[in-house]
Amino acid sequence: MKILLAFFATCILNYAFCQDTMPTILPGAYRTSVYVPLLKGKRVGVFANQTSVVGNTNLIDTLLALGVNVVKIFSPEHGFRGNADAGEVTTNSIDSITHLPIISLYGKKIKPTSDDVKDVDILLYDIQDVGVRFYTYISSMQYFIEAAAENNKPMMILDRPNPNGFYIDGPVLETKFKSFIGMQPIPVVYGMTIGEYAMMISGEGWLSTDAANKKFAWYKDHAQNSVDTPFHFLVIKCENYNHKSRYVLPVKPSPNLPDMGSVYWYPSICFFEGTNISEGRGTDDPFQVFGAPSLPNNLYSFKPVSKLGATNPKYVNQTCYGWNVTSMKADDGILHLLYLLESYKLFPDKDNFFINPKNSDNFFNKLAGNATLAQQIKAGKSESEIRESWQTALNKFKNIRKKYLLYADFE
Repeated sequence: MKILLAFFATCILNYAFCQDTMPTILPGAYRTSVYVPLLKGKRVGVFANQTSVVGNTNLIDTLLALGVNVVKIFSPEHGFRGNADAGEVTTNSIDSITHLPIISLYGKKIKPTSDDVKDVDILLYDIQDVGVRFYTYISSMQYFIEAAAENNKPMMILDRPNPNGFYIDGPVLETKFKSFIGMQPIPVVYGMTIGEYAMMISGEGWLSTDAANKKFAWYKDHAQNSVDTPFHFLVIKCENYNHKSRYVLPVKPSPNLPDMGSVYWYPSICFFEGTNISEGRGTDDPFQVFGAPSLPNNLYSFKPVSKLGATNPKYVNQTCYGWNVTSMKADDGILHLLYLLESYKLFPDKDNFFINPKNSDNFFNKLAGNATLAQQIKAGKSESEIRESWQTALNKFKNIRKKYLLYADFE
C-alpha cells in the first residue's frame, strides 16, 4: 500500500511537467511542490468540493497521497460532492471515500465554530468560483477567513482562475441589501480571482471586527510565487493566467452550470431567479433557456422536469415559452439585460413578475444589490439607460480592485 501511495504521489508531483497533459493555465492547487511543504507536520482542515481537483484527482486524495494530515473537510452550497440543489440545506456527514468528517457550511451553519477548528493547525481553501457576486462560494470564503483569524489559525488559499474574470459589469451592491448572495459592495461581475478577492475584503476592512483586529504570525519563510499578505493568509498563485484569459473549467462548478455557455450566461440570466420566469433549471441547458407558461406561445418552448440538482424547478412538467441562447456567443464581456427587459414587457401579470414584489428586501433586489433595477424595469428604462446608472459606482469599484490584482489586467 505504501509503495502504491508513493507512486501515486510521484505521479501528482510530476503532473505539471508532463507536456502531453499540462494545461496552459495551472491553478494554485496543481503547484504541490510550492505549498505541500508548508502543510507537512500540520493538521489540515480543507474547504473543498468537487471542483477542488489536481488533474483528475480531488485535492483531498492528492494531499493524503502526498502525506498531508487532512483531519476534516468543510463543504459549501451543493455539498462536498457538488450534487445538492441550489439552496438545499446540507448537513454534517462522513465522506464515503476518505472517511473524513465533513462539516457543512451551508444551511444551519455558514461559519466554522471554535470547536470546528480547535483540532486544526491550518485552514486551506480551494474551490472553483465563477466570478459572480451572487454565487455563494465567495461568501463562504469570507466566513472561512474570519473563522481563521478569530481563532488564530493561519490560512492558505489555493487560487483558481476566474472564468468570468475578463470583464466587470452590473450594479454595485448597496449595503442595505447585503445577504449571503451578496455581502460586499461589488458589482455582479467583479473580475477577480478568489485570491484577489480575499485580499480585497481583508485590505478594505470588510471582514468582521473580531477578525480585523486579530494579529497572528504566518510562516516566516513563504514559498516563491505565492503572496504572503499582511492579512495573515497565504495565496498560492496560478501560473500562466491573466485577466484576458478565457479559462475553460475542467469540472462543472455546480449542478446547474454544466458547461461554459451556462457559466458565461449565468450573470445575466440568474436575475430570473427573483422573478416568475424559469431560469431553465430542470432542463439540459439551465441559464441558457428561460421563459414561462404565460409568455407568447410562438416563442421557444421547453418543459422543466425534476432531475438531480433541480428536484423541484419552477413550472415543473409545464410547457414554458421563452428563449434558447445556447448557440449565441456569451463571452463578450457584457452583462445582458435584453431578455430581462423583454420578459417583463411580455409577461401578462406584471404585478407578479417579481417574486414578493411588495417586499423591498425581496430576492430580486438581493440579486441586483439594490431596489433601483426593479424600478427601472417597471418604468420601461432602456438597457443603455440602466447601464449608464451603474457607471459611477463601477468606476469607484475599479479603483479599489486594482490595488489587489495579482495578475495582469484586461485593461
